[in-house]
Amino acid sequence: MPRINFQQQLVALKDKLLAMAALSQQALEFSVEAYLAGDMALCDHVLEIEAAINAAETSVDDMAYDLLAKEQPMAIDLRFILSVIKINSDLERIGDQSANIAQRAKSLRDAPQISLPVDIQEMGGKVGVMIRTAIQALLEADAKLAESVLAMDDEVDEMNRSVQTELIGVMQQHALVSEQALNAILISRNLERAADHATNIAEDVIFWVRGSDVRHKLSLSEAD
Repeated sequence: MPRINFQQQLVALKDKLLAMAALSQQALEFSVEAYLAGDMALCDHVLEIEAAINAAETSVDDMAYDLLAKEQPMAIDLRFILSVIKINSDLERIGDQSANIAQRAKSLRDAPQISLPVDIQEMGGKVGVMIRTAIQALLEADAKLAESVLAMDDEVDEMNRSVQTELIGVMQQHALVSEQALNAILISRNLERAADHATNIAEDVIFWVRGSDVRHKLSLSEAD
C-alpha cells in the first residue's frame, strides 16, 4: 500500500510540473506577441504569469525534495525526481526570459514603431515549438521526441547570430533607430536562452527515460 501511495505522489508531482510548464510556454508566446504588437496590457499579463511561475517553482521543489527525503526512491523513480528538480529550474528561467522580453517591449512604449530586417516572430515561433515539444516529450516519457528538440537548438542559435549581424549593421548606419535595434538584439538573445532551457528540459527527459546523460556525450563529440 505505501508503494501505491508513492506512485500516486509521483503522478501528482508530474501534474504540478506540467501545469508550470504550460505557464512558461504561455509566458514566452505572449511576450513575443506583446513585443510585436506593442501591447502594454499583454506585457503586464506576462509579468503576472512570471510571478505565478515563481510560486509554482517553490511548490514543485518542495514536493520533490519531500519525496526524496521520505521515500528514498531508486532507479527510474529517482531519476524522475532529479529530472523534475532540474526541469523545474529551467521552466522558471524560461519565465524569466519571457519577463525580460515583456520589460523590453514596455521600454519601447514611446518609441516609434519601425520595420527591422529580422524576423523575431519566426524565431519566437521556433522557440515555442521547442518548448512545446520538450513538454510533450515529458508528458509521454518519449526520449526520441526529446531528441528532436536538440536538433532545433542549432537553428535558433543561427537565427540569433543572424539577428546580431543584421542589427549591428542597422545601428551603425541609422543611429536614430538604435534603441529599437538594440532591444531587438536583446530580445533575440532572450529567445536564444529560452531555447537553451528547452534543450536542457529535453536532455533531462532523455536522462529520466534512458538513464543516459546526453550533455556529456555532446561535450565529448564537440571535443573530437
